[in-house]
Amino acid sequence: MKNIIVAQSGGPTAAINASLSGVLFEGLKNSQKVYGALHGISGVINENFIVFNSNEENISSFLERLKISPACFLGSCRVKLPDFTKDSEIYKKLFEIFERNEIDAFFYIGGNDSMDTISKLAAYGEHISSPIRFVGVPKTIDNDLMCTDHTPGFGSAAKFIAISMLEMAHDTSIYEVPHVTIIEIMGRNAGWLTAASALARNKYNNLPQLIYLPEVPFDKEAFIEDVKCELTKSNNVVIAVSEGIKDKDGNYIQNTTAVEDKFGHAQLSGAGKTLELLVASKLGIKCRSVELNIVQRCAAHTSSKTDLDESENLGRMAVKLAMNGETGIMPVLKRTSNSPYHCEIESGDLKSIANKERLVPREWITDKGNDVTEEMIQYLKPLIIGEINIEYKDGLPVYEDIKHLY
Repeated sequence: MKNIIVAQSGGPTAAINASLSGVLFEGLKNSQKVYGALHGISGVINENFIVFNSNEENISSFLERLKISPACFLGSCRVKLPDFTKDSEIYKKLFEIFERNEIDAFFYIGGNDSMDTISKLAAYGEHISSPIRFVGVPKTIDNDLMCTDHTPGFGSAAKFIAISMLEMAHDTSIYEVPHVTIIEIMGRNAGWLTAASALARNKYNNLPQLIYLPEVPFDKEAFIEDVKCELTKSNNVVIAVSEGIKDKDGNYIQNTTAVEDKFGHAQLSGAGKTLELLVASKLGIKCRSVELNIVQRCAAHTSSKTDLDESENLGRMAVKLAMNGETGIMPVLKRTSNSPYHCEIESGDLKSIANKERLVPREWITDKGNDVTEEMIQYLKPLIIGEINIEYKDGLPVYEDIKHLY
C-alpha cells in the first residue's frame, strides 16, 4: 500500500491504543506513510493529521508504551455522518482528501457508532467504485458489537470492576450494623460489564449477592423483597446494577431525565442513587451508592494482558485484511475453547455489525433476573487473565505523552 490513515472514535478504553499499536506495527512495515487523524473523522475532515515514521529511532519502545497507555492517543469524537443517498457533500470532501493524500486504506478504531461511520464510507466507496479500502477495528467496554465473541477494552474494564468489587467487599464486610451498598456500573442496554461483578466472588466472598442487568425489566417491589431476603442472611448486602436498568414500560430507573447524544443514545446517571433512596425509605437502614462512572473505562493499571494482546492482534489483522483488498469489514474474535482459552481472528461484514447491539443472552441471567449464571461466569473468566508490566516514576504509571491533543 502507498499511504494509510488511522483514527479512533467513541469512548476511550484501556485497550484502544493497543489496537492502534497493532495497526501502526503492520502499517509502518507495509506502506510508505501512516497518517493519524486527530479526533476521529472530524480530524480527517479538517486534515488534522500527524505522521508516524518507521525511521524514528525509538519506534519499538513507542509502540510498546502506546500499547499499555489508556484512552485514545489520537483523540476521539462523536460525529455522525449523514446518509450519502440524501447528502453526499461531506463524502465528496472526504474522498477528495483521501485521494489528494494518496490514501489506500482507512482504519477506524471504535464501537457501534464508529462502525456506522466506517460502514457508510465503505458503502460510498463502493458506490463510486473507489479502490480505497475501509476497515473497522473493534473497541468498546460495553461488549455489545455483533459478530464477535467479545470486544477489545471489555476484558480490562471487567477486570477493574471485579477487582473494585472485591476490594469493596472487604471494605463493607467490617461493619456489624445492617447496611446496603449499591454499585452502579456502565451499560445502557447491555449488561456485560455489570455481570463481570460476579467475578469478585471467591471461596470466602459471595458479594455482590444481587446483580441487575438492563436485559431484564426491573421491578422495584421485587427488588426490595430481594434485599429483605439477603438481609436475613447477612448484615452486609452489596448490589451491582447497570446504569440502564428499566421498568417493564421501558422507563429508566433514575431520578433525572436522560439526555441524548448525537447518535440518540441516552446519557444516564442516577440508577444507583435512586435505589439508595428507595432502600433507605422502604427499609430504614443505612444505604449508600457508588457510581463507578468513567474510572472503569481507562484503568490501565489493572489492564488484562489477554485483552491488550488480542486488541493488538486485531489491529494487525485489520491491516492484513486491507492488504488483501478487503473493505467494509471488521476483524472479529471467534472463541474455539474455554479451557484452555483460545480465540481465532476472522472477518465480519460491517453491514451485519453497524447499528446493531449484542445483548446478554437471557439464559445467562437467572430466572428471577437478580443474578447471572455459571455459564456467564465461565465466559467472562478467561477475558481478565494476565497482568502487564508498567513502568512507574514518582509513584505514578508512565504512559505515552499526549501533549499533541492539547
